[in-house]
Amino acid sequence: MEGASGKDWAEVLETEEAEAAAAEEEVKNIMIEVNLTDQNFNQFIQGAKKPVLVDFWAEWCMPCFVLGPILEKVVEEYNDQLTLVKANLDVTPQISQQYGIEQIPTVVLFKDGKPVSGFIGVRPEPAIKEFLEETLKDNSETKDSENMEEIIKSYQTYAEEQGFKLNPDKEAVERLIKGILENEKKYGARYCPCRRVTGDPEQDKAKICPCRWHKEEIEKDGHCFCRLFVKNT
Repeated sequence: MEGASGKDWAEVLETEEAEAAAAEEEVKNIMIEVNLTDQNFNQFIQGAKKPVLVDFWAEWCMPCFVLGPILEKVVEEYNDQLTLVKANLDVTPQISQQYGIEQIPTVVLFKDGKPVSGFIGVRPEPAIKEFLEETLKDNSETKDSENMEEIIKSYQTYAEEQGFKLNPDKEAVERLIKGILENEKKYGARYCPCRRVTGDPEQDKAKICPCRWHKEEIEKDGHCFCRLFVKNT
């Protein structure tokens, strides 16, 4: 470009910037778009570690080309929570029949290898976000509920082995477990909700439930300070 004028250089820079933006957009699309077939559909869905959002579409479906970019844009915000894939109706006739896909575009959310929710037709971006918020929240709440039951069972077993018992007030126990799980999310460990957490792991480790003082408190007062464990009567 030797001898090019300032205007020429400006045009070159503008062109290069446009090409770079287009390349970046293409990379995003490649990262998001996974195309499934009858042969690999079940293997992909069953092996997925995150929920999978399947966009059933076809090349002859004009509304599909309207919905596709909207889905891709929305899913960019949820990349750490789910995976977006595309299933062309003409390439997945058996899978489409298996899941009763009669109209397109149809979007189906799979969790743990099973379809749990979805919608048919083009939806605006806010509606898709609301759909994802609700379905992903339900998944999180289910996991928390399952986690709580496991923790309660483990504390119950621990109490029986130590010669005392879990508080028979189930609501009180669940409230305490929620506090313990909140501390785990916030501080990285299951600290007793009745103890003040300083943020110093070394100083706070004695407060991990069951805490250092619970046996002494049960013996003296008939229950630990937060009343998760109580003395056998």
